This record gives sequence, C-alpha cells and structure tokens, in this order.
Amino acid sequence: MARYPGSLTDVPGLAVGHADDAAALTGCTVILCGQGAVAGGLVRGFAPGTRETALLQPGMLVEQAHAILLTGGSAFGLAAADGVMRYLEEQGIGYETGPARVPIVPGAVIFDLTVGSATVRPDAAMGYAAARAATAAAQGQGNVGAGMGATVAKLLGGSQAVKGGLGMASLRRGDLVVGALVVVNAVGNIHDPESGAIVAGARRPNGPGFCDALGGPHESASPPMGNTVIGVVATNALLDVAAANRLAAAGHDGLARAIRPAHTLWDGDTLFALSTGALPPQEPALTEMAARAVAYAIVNGVWAAQAAGGLPAARDLLNRP
Repeated sequence: MARYPGSLTDVPGLAVGHADDAAALTGCTVILCGQGAVAGGLVRGFAPGTRETALLQPGMLVEQAHAILLTGGSAFGLAAADGVMRYLEEQGIGYETGPARVPIVPGAVIFDLTVGSATVRPDAAMGYAAARAATAAAQGQGNVGAGMGATVAKLLGGSQAVKGGLGMASLRRGDLVVGALVVVNAVGNIHDPESGAIVAGARRPNGPGFCDALGGPHESASPPMGNTVIGVVATNALLDVAAANRLAAAGHDGLARAIRPAHTLWDGDTLFALSTGALPPQEPALTEMAARAVAYAIVNGVWAAQAAGGLPAARDLLNRP
C-alpha cells in the first residue's frame, strides 16, 4: 500500500516491467521508452555500478535512450542489459547505424548480494523477461523487480536493517506530469519528506521503534555493505539533454530529502531522467515536482515492502496495515 499516489507510467510513453527471483531475493526492472526518449543521468554516490552513463551528458552524438535497466546483483546484474537489447532489437527499436539498429540501454545496479543468494544474479534471460513484461499499466511496488533484495537503514549494521523496495509516485500540474520510480537500498534512514518522521530506520537494539543512525557506533564498525539507490524521474515536458540532466539533479534533491544520510561513500546513488513529450518545460515547477516525486517514491518503496530475508518491513514495525 503506497503512502503517496501515482506511478512512473503516468508519464505518457513509458512502460515498466519486472522480473525477479523471490527465493534468491534479486531481480531487475526495465523502463521502456517506445521509439526513444531524450535521456540524462547523474551519479552522486561514490560506489556506483552503471552502464552507458557517459553518453547521457550534453554534446554526445546519441541523445535518446530506448530503455533503462535497474537491477540487483551488483556489477554482475549489468548482464541483464543484454536481454533488454535483444528484446528491443526484435521489436526493431534502436539507434540506426546502417548495418543494424543498436538499442541504447543505460543501466545501474544495487548491491543486494548480502540478502538471499549471492550466487543468483539477474542475467540476460531475466532482462529479456522484464522487457517483455513491460506495460503502461504497471503499478507494482515493494518486493518486486530490482527492489526484491533491497534493504535500508544499515549504518548500525545489518542486524538493525529494515527491508527496502521499489517505489513509484507522480505529480501533475495541469497537463504537465512528472513521475519517478526508485529502488530504495540505502545505507541511511528513510524520512517522510513532509513530516520529517522516520518511516524506516535503524532498529533500536533494546526496544521498539527506530533510532537516529547518525548517533550510532557506525564510525568504528565495518563499512556498511549492500547499498545504493537507483531510479528514474521522467516528464512529458520537452527537454533537451542538458535540461534532462538538470531534471536528474533535481531528483537527487528529492533523494536527499528522504534519505539521511544520502550520497555516501558506500552508496552508488544514480538517477536517470527521461523526457517523452512536447509540453513547455515550466522549469521552476518541474524542478520542485521532480524532487517531490523522487522523495515520495522512496517513501512508497519502503512502505510497500514486505518482510523478507530475515528483515522486517517498516509497516510491520510501525503496526500499520
């Protein structure tokens, strides 16, 4: 059950598909962009695992992406992009080079090898299945796709962590739509951006509720492994690549509103941005809408998550339905 409304697929032209392994607690999520969408992307974490991010900067020859891959499995999971490319090639979708159409599929990974199985990772077959399953009606959140093995609130150690997940949200202003999809797998606690309350945080060792992870003994502990928040923020406004990168930057503002701390040495926080339409950009409003949509999607991701891998769900700890 989501706390905030909307879905990435409220943005016209996008479809979302998932494939996952509930036993191994890993999976991948694919966002299809039809015949292509203007794309940008920004990495602000310091432990990223990414693919095709260099071509998302202004001035590059190719300015559109045909799909975005979000996946578990750490760097191993990038192999799922091969399956997405195969699916798109079968549909005749890609950048025309003459001899072949080459699908452009940027991607990013989370580290989920510390839950479930470390030897089962998303591969080309799983990427193909997620692309084939993509639909504009996608609404699944929580333990689905790349969110299957996500966890949060690990600054006090894995024993105090909480289950993370995949979340979506969207905002509208007239005809303008901004949507976000985020895989929430953070070191830090998750805060509601409106109230500031901890929605999912490091569990108190000797009692109920959550504690301020920044006040814990993490500085002398081992580095918190198994992190990174990745996602997509999209709009039906007409953006060039430079504006798409500003949209991704605004999305990172939302990430920092909902996750404390964010963009750490142990996170590879990466957001992609997509432009699918032709509406005037209304950039000041667009910036705030992107930040809010990402923050809301982050809250939804942990709120919709279910207990798995020995970790409790936030809504169970807070006794909420």
